Amino acid sequence: MADPLFPAESLAALRARLGELPCADEAAEAAARDRQANLTKPPGSLGRLEDLAIFMAGWQGNPRPRIAKAQALVFAGNHGVCAQGVNPFPQEVTAQMVANFSAGGAAINQLCRASGAELSVVALDLDRPTGDFTQELAMSEAEVLEAMARGAEAVDPGAEILLLGEMGIGNSTVAAALAHATFGGVVAGWVGRGTGADDAGVKRKIAAVEAGAKRHADLLDDPFTTLMAFGGREQAAICGALLAARFYRIPVLLDGFICTAAAAVLTRLDGDALAHCLASHVSAEQAHRRLLGLLGKAPILDLDMRLGEGSGAALALGVLRAALEAHNGMATFAEAGVSGA
Repeated sequence: MADPLFPAESLAALRARLGELPCADEAAEAAARDRQANLTKPPGSLGRLEDLAIFMAGWQGNPRPRIAKAQALVFAGNHGVCAQGVNPFPQEVTAQMVANFSAGGAAINQLCRASGAELSVVALDLDRPTGDFTQELAMSEAEVLEAMARGAEAVDPGAEILLLGEMGIGNSTVAAALAHATFGGVVAGWVGRGTGADDAGVKRKIAAVEAGAKRHADLLDDPFTTLMAFGGREQAAICGALLAARFYRIPVLLDGFICTAAAAVLTRLDGDALAHCLASHVSAEQAHRRLLGLLGKAPILDLDMRLGEGSGAALALGVLRAALEAHNGMATFAEAGVSGA
C-alpha cells in the first residue's frame, strides 16, 4: 500500500493532504462494549483491560480485535545541541547502541521478544547531527519532511498495533524544548536528568532550552515549524509514523517522555491527533507525568523506568494482549449458562 502522505514537496503540501484525520469506528466500539457487558464477570471488574479492548475494537473496526502482528519501531538520531554540554555521554553512543540493537543485545530486543513484537531500528543520518538550536534551526523544511517521510514509510500497513521508541544522545533536551514549545510554562519544569545529568548538566539543559525558546519564539505556533526549530530527526520520524498509523487506522503505543513530547507536537495541528495513541507507561523522567496529564493520557504502567528505546511500549503490549485474550476468550453469561444480572 502506498503511503498516503509522502513524498510531500513542502510542509504546506503535507498540511493540505492531512484534511480530516480518520476516527475510530463507533459501531465496533459499541459492539465491543456490549460484549464486555455480557461476559461472565461483574461489569467493570477488569478495569482498564475492558477499556483497552474497546479502544482496540474502535481502531481496528472489529468488535473482536486481535494482534497477529505487532510492529516496534525505534528511531535514532544525533543532535547539534550537544555542543552545549547537555549530554553526559558522547554522541558516538547513539551509533554504538544502534549496533547493539541490530545484534540483539539491548533491553528492547529482549522485551520485544517477550511480548511478541517485530523490532525494526531506523538510524537517521547519525553522521550528520541536527543544528544546535541555541544558534540556528535544528532542521530545514526539507530535512523535516525527509525525516517524517522515513518515519511514515517504516510503518507496516498490515500491523495491528505500532510501538514507537527512540534513541539519541542529547534528545531529552530536545524533548524538553518540544514540550515547552507545545505547552509553555517554566522551562525548568520540562527539563529532567535524562541519561543521568548531574546538577550542573541540568542547568546547562535549562539554559539551552531557554536560549532556543527565545531564538525561535516566532516558530512555536505550528507543529512543523516547531520541529524545524528544535526537533531531532527521530522526533520528526515519530511524527511521520504517527500520521501514517492514523491514516492506516493502526493504534499506537507511545513510549516515554521523549517519544510523547515528539507526539505532542501534533496536537497543535489537531487537538485529536493522538486519539489513536495509548500511553504505555509513565517514566521516571520528571516531566512525563505532567505531559501525559496535559494530553489526557492515562498510562498503562508505572514501573519507574526511564530507558527509552520503546521499552515501556513493549511491556505494555503484554497487558494489551491480555486485555484482548480476556475480551475474546471469555464466555458470555448465555454461553456459559450462568445467570446474569
